[in-house]
Amino acid sequence: MSSNQISLRAADEQDAWILSAIHIAAIKALPATFYTEEELLAWRNNCNQPDGSKILKNMKLESLCVAVEGDVLIGFASFVVDELIGLYVHPKHQGKGIGRALVEHFCEQASDKGIDKVITTASLYAEGFYLRLGFTVIQRAPHYLRTGIVVPVTKMSKILTSAE
Repeated sequence: MSSNQISLRAADEQDAWILSAIHIAAIKALPATFYTEEELLAWRNNCNQPDGSKILKNMKLESLCVAVEGDVLIGFASFVVDELIGLYVHPKHQGKGIGRALVEHFCEQASDKGIDKVITTASLYAEGFYLRLGFTVIQRAPHYLRTGIVVPVTKMSKILTSAE
């Protein structure tokens, strides 16, 4: 991680619109190489402006952890028990180990609950990132976005050790 101080904490309701903005910015920064522009737009729920209401709904069902640099939110992960649902880092802060720290936090949380294997559904862009973190490919599969569009993704898993 960068020399700047990054901390992780649980998300709270006041974070919702910023997290939505990070989600949109991260997807907007992706090139249309693995997915079409239409698919990328659907992935961000056809939003160009933040809408924290969807994040607020997710907070009722998922655990959300945010990465903070100083007092600025720069990324987040959402998860349920043994499944990493989403991981987004603002494009200006990618490549600094923030995503890795969020995934490691998720794995530690799962391990603390006695879980020995975690799963995630990775976009084709993120597959290599997860492989570098010790995840293995289960299979390529279709993923149904909330908008009804279907995109290819990679189902992945990681065996946790007691040192996670």
